[in-house]
Amino acid sequence: MNQKKFLFLKSHEWVQFLDETTARIGISDFAQEELGDLVFINLPEVGDEVVAGEEFADVESVKAVSPVYSPVTGTIKAINEDLLDQPELVNSDAYAAWFIEVENIQEKLDLLTEEEYRNQLS
Repeated sequence: MNQKKFLFLKSHEWVQFLDETTARIGISDFAQEELGDLVFINLPEVGDEVVAGEEFADVESVKAVSPVYSPVTGTIKAINEDLLDQPELVNSDAYAAWFIEVENIQEKLDLLTEEEYRNQLS
């Protein structure tokens, strides 16, 4: 993981704030381990709105299809296009393989620190 800290939702998404109104979002290492080998990731379009607490994408693994929820409300600035062809990048490094970058963040859910997130897993 890099220097910027990760915050988490109980539903296993992470958010990394790049500044006050911009953040990257992905799924936790725990989530990718539980899902197993990812075979497809359905991402939204740049310019779409995401709403805190609502689904913005889904991931398909050999086991199941699972929704991915947004921890923030804002506008999608970028998507990680590498994941469209290589969803397994999430299995390799869940914290480097961000899904979307969101700008103009107006709202965020209650987020857990890494320690709080780890504690709720056990």
